[in-house]
Amino acid sequence: MPLTGNLLIGQRAVPGTEAPIHAIDPATDQPLEPAYPGASAEQVVQACALAWAAFDAYRDTSLEQRACFLETIAEQIEALGDELIERAVAETGLPSARILGERGRTSTQLRSFARVVRAGEWLDVRVDTALPERQPLPRPDLRQRQVAVGPVAVFGASNFPLAFSVAGGDTASALAAGCPVVVKAHSAHPGTGELVGRAVAKAAQLCGLPEGVFSLLYGAGRAVGIGLVSDPRIKAVGFTGSRSGGLALCQAAQARPEPIPVYAEMASINPVLLFDAALHNRGEALAQGFVASLTQGAGQFCTNPGLVIARQGPALQRFIETASEHLRQAQAQTMLTPGIFNAYQAGIAALAENRNAQLAARGLPAQGPNQCQAQLLLTEANAFLADPALHAEVFGAASLVVVCTSDDQMREVTEHLEGQLTATLHMDDADLDAARALLPILERKAGRILVNGWPTGVEVCDAMVHGGPFPATSNTRSTSVGSAAILRFLRPVCYQGFPDALLPSALQHANPLHLRRLLDSQREA
Repeated sequence: MPLTGNLLIGQRAVPGTEAPIHAIDPATDQPLEPAYPGASAEQVVQACALAWAAFDAYRDTSLEQRACFLETIAEQIEALGDELIERAVAETGLPSARILGERGRTSTQLRSFARVVRAGEWLDVRVDTALPERQPLPRPDLRQRQVAVGPVAVFGASNFPLAFSVAGGDTASALAAGCPVVVKAHSAHPGTGELVGRAVAKAAQLCGLPEGVFSLLYGAGRAVGIGLVSDPRIKAVGFTGSRSGGLALCQAAQARPEPIPVYAEMASINPVLLFDAALHNRGEALAQGFVASLTQGAGQFCTNPGLVIARQGPALQRFIETASEHLRQAQAQTMLTPGIFNAYQAGIAALAENRNAQLAARGLPAQGPNQCQAQLLLTEANAFLADPALHAEVFGAASLVVVCTSDDQMREVTEHLEGQLTATLHMDDADLDAARALLPILERKAGRILVNGWPTGVEVCDAMVHGGPFPATSNTRSTSVGSAAILRFLRPVCYQGFPDALLPSALQHANPLHLRRLLDSQREA
């Protein structure tokens, strides 16, 4: 289907009226047609008004209808076939195998949330039946369930054109919760966004849902985003991107007469701690695995291992030498956008000028535009502790090894880290005591702690946590991946003394939805 460059405001495809954006093929630095004019302030208001008008009807849909909607979105995305893959490859420079895998993950997320919706456990039904004879005061009948918070603004991510974008995890979890969604597509891949947005809109039409359940907007700069977050009908925000962008949205959300939550994933360097026995016993294999994780996708993952912490000694020296040898053979890879490439280059240049950072190795030189030449650097623990500039994320295939003199210094370095999405321990049995001493610190610092694995790769499943303390995310109590992501867009409501006929079906005495409820402090079978 030909791309139009139009916004989707509900079921209407309309041209934007503000400054246009063009996707850039990062492999050639050439612009891609069509242009995507940005939404005006009035068009942002229209999308938010439609979402608000749809809210009560959409949140009242049956569990089955909502689950079918999510499954239909997955089917419509898959029905786009090669057209979607080809456009995403052109707009990102990513290989088609990566895009195919990401399309599969996007569909999996949608179908997983359909399963979650049908199960109904997210409603968290709690019932305390009346105790009219209780002394000194009777207890009324009290029933609680979770309800959708309202329309949600979702911001597409640069590094995942499908799985964290128009129909990605934030959109899927918000729709699962019963929240209409207004998406601001990422400027790097607007054509991919249009194709997926049409698939979502078609699914809404096929399922007979209100027009405003989904809208898709474009815009250069931050005007559209700030307009969305500032609109009183938007009740929550999902964002993946830079720290500056996330903080701008947080500030706008808190400046409203009615502040709203912003679930922003922003920055993480994902420390990897290498313990002595593991380094001694399998240092070369660890070095190989580390370089593979570091350079995967040009390092453009929010869970990329950007920091290594280890104790000095021959085993660490062998790890550094082996990692350097593998890194020198790493091909330069095209980054997602010229902007991301320029930011990577600036970050590497800052490290090169920092007298506390020493270059250990770099990958093969670039052979084309916007290509990332991987970098491995070293610093001493005392320098790292004294220099906040060494803590900054460099988005791309760059990592810093912090060389410590003792276990106490490893703990001190770990204690000085900011909040992280992940922390990784590589350890053998002889390292248990040292790892145990660090675990309380890591539990305070990270949302996911791994043992003998690599942080790149986020499984879509019930137990996954993709979140963490600031600045990894703006809200440390949530996850953006996994079934628990639905909880971000829900709030509890208690119904006291209601006649059964007036209660929502989830709370009625006969339990017509067959939910597993907490009834008078006992969990029903």
